[in-house]
Amino acid sequence: MTRWTPDPTFYPTPRDAAGAPAEKLAYVAAFDRAAEQPDAIAVIDTDPGSDTYGRVVGWTDLPHTGDELHHFGWNACSSALCPTAPHPHVERRYLIVPGLRSSRIYVLDTKDDPRAPRLVKEIPAEELAAKADYSRPHTIHCGPDGIYVSALGNGRDGGGPGGIAVLDHTTFDVRGQWEADRGDQHLAYDFWWHLTRDVLVTSEWGTPDMIENGIDPELLLGRQYGHRLHFWDLAKRTLVQSVDLGDQYQMTLELRPAHEPTKEYGFVGVVVSVEDLSASIWVWHREAGEFKVTKVIDIPAEPAATEDLPPALQPFGAVPPLVTDIDLSVDDKFLYVSCWGTGELKQYDVSDPFHPVEVGSVRLGGIVGRVAHPSFPDERLAGGPQMVEVSRDGRRVYVTNSLYGSWDDQFYPDGVGAWLAKIDVAAEGGLTLDPKFFPHGDEFRGRRVHQTRLQGGDASSDSYCFPSA
Repeated sequence: MTRWTPDPTFYPTPRDAAGAPAEKLAYVAAFDRAAEQPDAIAVIDTDPGSDTYGRVVGWTDLPHTGDELHHFGWNACSSALCPTAPHPHVERRYLIVPGLRSSRIYVLDTKDDPRAPRLVKEIPAEELAAKADYSRPHTIHCGPDGIYVSALGNGRDGGGPGGIAVLDHTTFDVRGQWEADRGDQHLAYDFWWHLTRDVLVTSEWGTPDMIENGIDPELLLGRQYGHRLHFWDLAKRTLVQSVDLGDQYQMTLELRPAHEPTKEYGFVGVVVSVEDLSASIWVWHREAGEFKVTKVIDIPAEPAATEDLPPALQPFGAVPPLVTDIDLSVDDKFLYVSCWGTGELKQYDVSDPFHPVEVGSVRLGGIVGRVAHPSFPDERLAGGPQMVEVSRDGRRVYVTNSLYGSWDDQFYPDGVGAWLAKIDVAAEGGLTLDPKFFPHGDEFRGRRVHQTRLQGGDASSDSYCFPSA
């Protein structure tokens, strides 16, 4: 997997990456909620000039059942070009695919035939537990010195602490636990970094026993899910500062730092406020050497008739937005916010990160709305825009509709289905659904679909160490 020259999909600056060629394929995690069929990686044709555009053109079943594929990522990316990177000639070749429920991690080779990823290694749950004392691997990031894997739980039971394990770039062996001193950090979820500032940021969801059977109303109303951000010294692997957003803000999930390495801010989405069911977006930033976290967007709940709501929401008479994913364009201009509950993808101009301006919106599905895709107007959709992926040039957005198996069942008890939509982005903002791109239903062979990764990289896969200007 070592090259004589850097991988051509690696770019030193965000501006260079934004000029990359358009993706030809997308990889999508597909899982069987019933755990009767193996989970799979589906391959979608994203080339508008192809006869099979918008169709599933490849499929790789995994060898076991019950993995619940969720997030996944590349083995290597533009961070390999950082001055401190010990492996500058690795290549973007392997998909690192965790099973969130099984704690297995799969390595799939996309090089020989990108439409038919080939399983080349399986890391059993026992190895992750023995070498890193972690389980329920979640997020993958390709770092300059290794492959980083967040995990929700410890390797012994359904509790915490969760944290980060590191895999070897070449062998994919589990090196061990990343944290040298975690302080009082216990809950885990997402992580990302400011590489040129030696800062790593982590967020909080819950331990496996808090989430695997669905959202627990007692824990939610008791304000027990995560509500803090943690800031770490990346080189020393020690916790430096934690910021509590307030325990009414439950589930600080997805982190999206600015891509431009001269900037030291980023966005985090909060799923729900227990005070009014609203969701919110916050900005972390540094002032006088300390990190602050400031709320910049509030998204209110939408009133609804009790009979239109699932049992979990009937006492409230409203649909919460449930912001479960966000994504930031590579040029740091547009922030995309998925409101899985109300079935809406919002687009904000965040050129000024402290004063976002909403410039676009698309609705699909939703707990009450069940908005159809324009190409299939008679099909009421379940789920809503959930996982969001943005092309490197910022002109295309892909959204899938499943959140997490047991949580799907609570909010969409009549079934969530499976669909992947593509949305075209106007240069100055504005969103339009692509009528020719909507793989859904039987094309996914009875599985639900979660994260999407784009061939050659995307807005949430790569980190950069060199400034654009």
